[in-house]
Amino acid sequence: MQTDAQPTQTGDEGVDRRSERERMLAGELYNAADPELGAMRGKAHELCRRYNALPESAADEREAIMRELVPQIGQDSEILGPVFFDYGVFTSFGDRVFANFNFTVLDVCPVTIGDDVMIGPNVSLMTPLHPLRFQERNMRRAADGSLFDYEYGAPITIGSGCWLAAGVTVTGGVTIGEGSVIGAGSVVTHDIPAHSLAFGTPCKVIRPITESDAMDLPHRVPER
Repeated sequence: MQTDAQPTQTGDEGVDRRSERERMLAGELYNAADPELGAMRGKAHELCRRYNALPESAADEREAIMRELVPQIGQDSEILGPVFFDYGVFTSFGDRVFANFNFTVLDVCPVTIGDDVMIGPNVSLMTPLHPLRFQERNMRRAADGSLFDYEYGAPITIGSGCWLAAGVTVTGGVTIGEGSVIGAGSVVTHDIPAHSLAFGTPCKVIRPITESDAMDLPHRVPER
């Protein structure tokens, strides 16, 4: 009997042979102690350490480290230190993104940040998730005696033109629509629609952002 189901990356016996990295990025349970993932985290953490140790005056060296840490970063983006990335390579920034001090990104699943996003100090983007029952969440001991656990995650998307004020935490699986503002100290656990003012713990939409919120800007600085 034929079937249209063709599982990818399996052997002749139908065994799923995907790597732990592939399982992680797919949002499935994975072994967080996998050697490949451990090496990737170690590299990212070392790049963060080097970046954070440099003065802002060392602009060229900082940019080189940041582009190695986060290869998918757009033009004119500025990430102040200290920063903390779990992997970095699974995060992407658009153009003209600004992130203030103590920006933390645990990117076990993809984190996508659009253009012209402003990120206040002490903002955290947290994709990891853990089983609710301790029976599945607790550490386990492998046959070789090492400890490991099973985790999973969900992606985060921040639309273009958003502002995440100081102390915001965004959890896995959340999409924040373009042009929205998240108030200081909020914990965002559900999607926020575009062009919304939202804040609180948990974060809730307060009202839409409309033309009535427009401000008359000064023109002291010549613009193109």
